[in-house]
Amino acid sequence: MARVTAGAGDARCCILYVTEADLVAGNGYRKRLVRVRNSNNLKGIVVVEKTRMSEQYFPALQKFTVLDLGMVLLPVASQMEASCLVIQLVQEQTKEPSKNPLLGKKRALLLSEPSLLRTVQQIPGVGKVKAPLLLQKFPSIQQLSNASIGELEQVVGQAVAQQIHAFFTQPR
Repeated sequence: MARVTAGAGDARCCILYVTEADLVAGNGYRKRLVRVRNSNNLKGIVVVEKTRMSEQYFPALQKFTVLDLGMVLLPVASQMEASCLVIQLVQEQTKEPSKNPLLGKKRALLLSEPSLLRTVQQIPGVGKVKAPLLLQKFPSIQQLSNASIGELEQVVGQAVAQQIHAFFTQPR
C-alpha cells in the first residue's frame, strides 16, 4: 500500500493506494486507513485497484472506507490509471505548478483521460512506451492525426512515424 502526501500548512492531502494484492491479502490496509482518518491535519483519499481478481473484496472496502470512515474512495483498473488520477488530483489542488512538490521542475505528462492513452497505444507501432511520448508532444488525437511525418519522426523515429501517418491518412 503506497501513500503520497502533499499540501501546504493545514491543507494536507494524503492519497492512499490500496493494491489488488492488499485487498486479496486481507484487512491489513484497514489500520493505515484508520490512522489517516484519525489524523487531525490530513485529508485522506483512498485509491483502490479494482480488478477482476479483487472485485469480490471491493464491497467490504467500500463500506469500511466510505460509510464507516467517511473517506473518499476512487476505484481504478491499474497502476497506470492510478497515476493519471493522481496527476489530475494534483492539478485540481494547485493553481501554480511551480509550487507543487509532486510535479517537480519538469513538465509532467498531463493526461486528462486514461482512455486517450489506451487509444493511442492501439495505433500500429506505438504501444505503451511511445504513446506517452506522443501525447506529451501532441496532447489530442486531432493534433496527433494532423502531425506531419517529420514532426512524428522527432518523437518516435522514421519507421513508426510512417506507420502513424499511414494509420490516420489511409482511407478505410
